[in-house]
Amino acid sequence: MTQRDDIVANAKYLRNVRPIDPEEVCEYVEGHPHPAIVRQTLREEALSLELVERPDGTFAPVPDDPVTTTVDTVEALPNVYDEVIRDMLVERFGLDWAEGESGETLRTTIRRLKDDYYRRRDVEYDEVASLGYAIYHLPDFYAAIQYVLDDLVAKRLLPRKLRVLDIGAGVGGPALGLHDFLPEETLVDYHAVEPSAATGVLDRVLECTAPSFHTRITQTTAEAFEPEGEYDLVLFGNVLNELDDPEAVVRKYLPHLAEDGSVLALAPADKNTSIGLRQVERAVTDEATVYSPTVRLWPGHEPSDRGWSFDVRPDLATPESQRRLDEATPESDEAHEPGEFVNVDVQFSYSILRTDGARILDVTPSADRYAKMAAMDDHVSNRIDLLAVKLSHNLADDESNPLFKIGDGSQADDHYAVAVQQTSLNHDLHDAAYGDLLAFESVLALWNDDEEAFNLVVDEETIVERIPKPV
Repeated sequence: MTQRDDIVANAKYLRNVRPIDPEEVCEYVEGHPHPAIVRQTLREEALSLELVERPDGTFAPVPDDPVTTTVDTVEALPNVYDEVIRDMLVERFGLDWAEGESGETLRTTIRRLKDDYYRRRDVEYDEVASLGYAIYHLPDFYAAIQYVLDDLVAKRLLPRKLRVLDIGAGVGGPALGLHDFLPEETLVDYHAVEPSAATGVLDRVLECTAPSFHTRITQTTAEAFEPEGEYDLVLFGNVLNELDDPEAVVRKYLPHLAEDGSVLALAPADKNTSIGLRQVERAVTDEATVYSPTVRLWPGHEPSDRGWSFDVRPDLATPESQRRLDEATPESDEAHEPGEFVNVDVQFSYSILRTDGARILDVTPSADRYAKMAAMDDHVSNRIDLLAVKLSHNLADDESNPLFKIGDGSQADDHYAVAVQQTSLNHDLHDAAYGDLLAFESVLALWNDDEEAFNLVVDEETIVERIPKPV
């Protein structure tokens, strides 16, 4: 028996008795290896032994219960991650990276990236582009994924033994957000797939993760990668819009989900990428169920409206790298406005797909009680009862009547709830969160020719009640 085998054998015995202390194990192993060697061996074997390293330096079996922690507000990208980006900028450009020619190069790069995304052009990520992307986009995707993970926690569907495949991992925003969202006693087998030079940034930021967050990176495309085994979570973070055939790629990975696994796709909130995400979601519902947020409430129906829907969360604190780059912009740059290189908005579209039929809102309306959006033409000028998911924050101008996108998964046209009179009986429309289920009673259905959409008018006669998500 080798020394490693001896350490593993002792760990297998002790894991059922008490926390495994490397200083204790070294006394039982022939040759009495240094505790540091035992600790390193246990870290390397942690996935097979299903052990998590605790803050006190001991190892214990990963708990069987699912993740129950949630996030209320993500206030900032932790400085430890932003500091890694600043260190890389110093290594590449020097201490004054935000000044002079290097600062101009980074600002030009970020402007080009933003314009390429807006115009739907292919984006190439070399070292400089990856650093520019990390400065500008690492924080918002770090925050966004944590809010989305709350949807899985709502029904206890995020295991503590977590096998993750991150397709198009980029510079690591979703990976770091996932890491910080999970409780300490979670064992993660994280595998990133990324074809570009962004792996240089990704590799560095992943060095900040805890020992029980086991990482590996494969530098190849989503199309070329051949997955092995099953995954509890397959991530597509801001990548579907960059693929030639995103539907085919999602279909490729669906069979590699564990029986109770999830596909989680994130996209920016802008019109093109958000609608593109919904198009992919709708294309694969023959193989997967939409778990959230655009739940199909009516069996046998699929939406065919425009599909632009996104969540909005509180702004982040400004990271030091963004502040320095923005403030160093010379006054001679006539195109610059203060804050141009500060991106603290957290606005995102997302979709969670599952193959076990689970939905965050496990509700089927009664046709005898509720109107169906697919048949809204039949209800124009009538007051109706309706079940719908809230799919936006207030979209109206400050001085207009509050306007909220809603859907029930059957709609062929956009539907908006318009609050013309707020009362104590309908304030849930304003207070409900994105993705919440709302029951409308006596809401007036109208057609809006200008917007080519249905308006559901909420006035003093209307009752709106938020229906809590079932657990």
